[in-house]
Amino acid sequence: MRVDLLADALDGVDEVLAVIAGADQALAGGLLRPQAAQAAGLVALAEAVAASPLGAKVAEAAEKAAAGAAGEEHFVSLAAARIALFGSVHDAVLARVEQATGRGRGDAVVALPSGGGQAENLLLAARSWLTDLARAGWQGIDHDLVSGAEPVISALLPEPRLRRLAVLLDGFAAELAASCPGSALERIPVRRWGDLWSRAMLLTLPGAAESSISTVSGRLLPLGVDLHEHATAAQAQVHAVFEPADGGTPRLVRASVSAPKPDTIIGAGIWQLLRPHMSLLQAVSEGKAMELTDMPITAEGDLVWADEHAKLGEAADPFVTARVVLPTASTLPTAPLDRHPARIAVPVFLEGYTAEQGGESLNVAGQSVAVDTDRVPVAGPLTPEAVATSNACIGLLRWDAGVFRVQPLAVETTVRKKTVALHAGAWAGGAVDKAGVKAEKAATDAATVLRERAGRLLRK
Repeated sequence: MRVDLLADALDGVDEVLAVIAGADQALAGGLLRPQAAQAAGLVALAEAVAASPLGAKVAEAAEKAAAGAAGEEHFVSLAAARIALFGSVHDAVLARVEQATGRGRGDAVVALPSGGGQAENLLLAARSWLTDLARAGWQGIDHDLVSGAEPVISALLPEPRLRRLAVLLDGFAAELAASCPGSALERIPVRRWGDLWSRAMLLTLPGAAESSISTVSGRLLPLGVDLHEHATAAQAQVHAVFEPADGGTPRLVRASVSAPKPDTIIGAGIWQLLRPHMSLLQAVSEGKAMELTDMPITAEGDLVWADEHAKLGEAADPFVTARVVLPTASTLPTAPLDRHPARIAVPVFLEGYTAEQGGESLNVAGQSVAVDTDRVPVAGPLTPEAVATSNACIGLLRWDAGVFRVQPLAVETTVRKKTVALHAGAWAGGAVDKAGVKAEKAATDAATVLRERAGRLLRK
């Protein structure tokens, strides 16, 4: 891996991010009666995409918005321009990652649209609320405005094809409600809320959330688990290499499982919520491959996991996979709406390095790579201290604020002259070591208490 390439600046990226920041400031102040500075931010956004197919529509939208006369279609155009600019940053970052890893991008999986219509009236209702939000701006939000999303979300959730938009709006509205009134906010997360608003706005377009599904058969070799935890939900995303049964080029794929959770269940207890829904977690924990037969997969490489299409295979050491198979694997294309630098998480393998600053960075052949130890979950034996004493690492290469960082998924370290592997997802299928068993028991006790309390409430 060419670590030295990760230190070089990406041409044009800072300028693009500055344009997006100007547009985000315009949204923060609201576009009902925009000021001169807000109008300038919108003009810069339009100029940045002037040479693209969006050019004419965004120019018109910027003009209307600057005059306080923008309609829903104009806000859709502004959201599209913002996402397109982030898409260009995503592509520049990913091209650098491909140069550094030496891995190319493969062809998309041949897939057919899942088909089916969408309830257009519900999409229009969601777009109307998002338009009201843009006119008020983040500084103008109040509980009356934010609560307007509740009936829209309630109507969207029962529709399977609209659930992606519904979940996004639900989380977005909850964040806004917790921040009301906007006029009292000392600090506004303008980029995050700009991301959520623009993504939601484009998801109100019919067909925007449609996915293409095909099926694959072959051997799945897990590399590691990325655990995402929220107060009310959790998700485990397994990164793996898939070897097609027909002997084709190996591909990097992902498989995810999510579950709602009470905020009192944390740490190792999260696995108890996720484990019943995905047999792959057992394979990860036991260091085994999985044999897939006609497993559904999206064109972007996300396995739509179904246990009936998978069975446990032979032993497959993730570090052997990382050393032997990972360098030959290709990546699959990114869906248009997913082209955002924050979503980049590319599996990489590093070894022969020296940990520096207590594991905050790794020195690889004289080049320093930052380590994102904050992303190491507490629901496993992998710790920042283990990273600091390691000599080989499977991780996810990410990009944040102009810096490439490695998020460790597993490391090899030496204990009493023996090589020991520590995995973030080692407890995914069930803890076996003393620390893991203790953490599991504590989580089980907490879950039991919650069930008893819930039972009492239901009996009343």
